[in-house]
Formats: sequence, C-alpha cells, structure tokens
Amino acid sequence: MFGGTFDPPHIGHLVAALYSFEAISLDRLLFVISNIPWQKAGQRQVSPPDARVAMVEAAIAGHAGFEVSRVELERGGESYMAETLVELREQNPGSDLFLILGADAAAGIPTWRKAENLAELATLVVVDRPGAPRFELPGFRVERVTMPALAISSTELRERRRTGRPIDWLVPAAVQSALDSWRLYRDRP
Repeated sequence: MFGGTFDPPHIGHLVAALYSFEAISLDRLLFVISNIPWQKAGQRQVSPPDARVAMVEAAIAGHAGFEVSRVELERGGESYMAETLVELREQNPGSDLFLILGADAAAGIPTWRKAENLAELATLVVVDRPGAPRFELPGFRVERVTMPALAISSTELRERRRTGRPIDWLVPAAVQSALDSWRLYRDRP
C-alpha cells in the first residue's frame, strides 16, 4: 500500500509507486487516501475526499495492479497507518503487506501513533532518491527502492495553481482535468 493525502497526486507519487511495484514484484498496489492526515491537521485545508479520490483514480487509470482504497475514508476520523494496516490485514488474510514510504516519511516513523506495531504488520518499502542519506530502522523489515530524483511536491503544485502558473507535465493530464473540474487550488473563479 502507498498511503497519502494525494492533494494532488503528481508524477513523483506515480514514479515511486511504479518503481516499488516492479522492484518488489507486487500483485497489486493500493493507493490509500487519508481521511484526515494527522500530520497536517490544523496546518492547512485539505481538499474534499471525493476530489482526491477522483484525482488518484484519474492518475492511475489503465495501470494494471494499481487500485484506489477508501479504507481510511470509510473509517473516518484521523488516519493512522497502524490502524489501516490492521484493517487491511483483516481484509486480506494470509497476504504479505508492504508499506511504501518516501525516505523522509520513513525517517519520521518513530513519531507515528502505534509505531511499535508497524514492524509486525508490514514490510517497509523505503523509496530513496539518489544521494539521499541512509538511515536504519531497527526492528523493521525494510526493502529499499531507488527512484530518479524528482523535486516535485504537492505544496508547490497547489501554489502554482493558486497563482495561475501551469502544472503541465508535473501531473498527468487526467489529474489536471480533475483539478479543473473540481476547481481546486484557485484563488479566482
């Protein structure tokens, strides 16, 4: 699973997912869209869940093995990975679970709620960029995947849209269409 706010999903997300999918030889990859991301609560307004689902569905359309999961949206409240992994394990008994994370997110795992439970629930797939510093996660099963360096962030994309600058080629064209139809990240109509 690859969890996130995906507000909006961009090429960096998709490349990380694709490289992980191939490197680990996954059968399927769930894009788990967070309901209320606890790390962002109170910091900024998050786009409506249905808009984020529509954007991720548009981004991954046609890619065999990629799916959208609403598990956190359906559970409601703040999204915590340990709770999500427990629920996914119950829904998929006997399956090996892999949690795909960027190296920056993986480095913050000790601050996560029920972080001590994560090691027994899933193997971490840490997506590194070339030249990124290596760190250890004692007690965790870790697979490392290296992807090309792509300096793209959802924060930057929201700002570009807010100020009327293009985001062409930074998101799939279908995501741009979804952004336009939902009228997201625009100060003006």
